[in-house]
Amino acid sequence: MEGRLRGFFIVRSIDGKQIGYGSMSQSVDAGRITLRTIYRFRDGSLDDETTVFSEQKTFTLISDHHIQRGPFFAHPIDLTTNAAGDTTNRTLDSHGKPRLETSHIDLPPGTAVVGMMCTLMANLDPATQSFKLPALSPTEKPRLFHFAVSPEGRGTFRIAGTRQTAAIFRMKTELGGIAGVVAPILDKQPDDILLWLLEGDAPVAVRAIAQLSEGGPLVDIQVAGGTFPPATEK
Repeated sequence: MEGRLRGFFIVRSIDGKQIGYGSMSQSVDAGRITLRTIYRFRDGSLDDETTVFSEQKTFTLISDHHIQRGPFFAHPIDLTTNAAGDTTNRTLDSHGKPRLETSHIDLPPGTAVVGMMCTLMANLDPATQSFKLPALSPTEKPRLFHFAVSPEGRGTFRIAGTRQTAAIFRMKTELGGIAGVVAPILDKQPDDILLWLLEGDAPVAVRAIAQLSEGGPLVDIQVAGGTFPPATEK
């Protein structure tokens, strides 16, 4: 069962330069989990997501509010999603006037959002092999896609001078439909995510190499205090 958590992160570019920092806080009330993750960038940009989900026999999305704004993000969002698949995005049009866009997506059971990913992955059976996970994209026009998740070996890092070993998982985005066919041709296929999980009695994500936004650059998010190999290496 999930409990209260607090964590801090460093955000680096792929070449190792620190470009921001992050924090996460998690509280639990009667099986209802509220998880907030915030990244602040040196250029003033902000990524702020609050996800509420339940934990019974499965993890189930209740609501999500995801804000991305500032020069780091080419397409800012203020996106709210509920369990029924209703989404609302509050942005500004080309004239700087508020614009409200709503849509509905039929969400299959087990659909996740970005804010749930590390929790879901940390609760994997260690013997798990490849599987697919339905997810909702944090984009101007949200869409349903799947992560194809598979083991990618192991990597080592250090915390407080001690050597630690993490299991690495590759998460490949499968857009499906026409978008899935066209994206590779137009060079718009999202980059794979590499997620590092420290295993044991209390598994936890310690590193993610991923894009935070559609078309955005890869970043290297690391638990604060850790020393990791370059992003191009395990």
